[in-house]
Amino acid sequence: MCNVLVMKMGRRPERITLMDIVAALEGPAGPFQCTEIRQRGAGGEGAEFTGDCSIKIAMSRAELAWRRELAAQSIADLMASAPAASAERTRRRYADLASG
Repeated sequence: MCNVLVMKMGRRPERITLMDIVAALEGPAGPFQCTEIRQRGAGGEGAEFTGDCSIKIAMSRAELAWRRELAAQSIADLMASAPAASAERTRRRYADLASG
């Protein structure tokens, strides 16, 4: 999977971040989607809320931290921390899959 994404992105592993991978696979939308349960849930009828709810704010902060961490680590970083035999084993596995 890693080699395929690297080839499709057309960049060297040190220039592809984990956030690039997430964005390529998941798209630009964030994982948390606010559905305004405070206005639609029990007790919300007739309430007038202004601004974002505290859950959305907390989730947005957490998502930003998650995205920053993923953007700070590259595919090359992962490759460097893998056991030396891992790359060859992966190549053999892909070759076996390709041959049928």
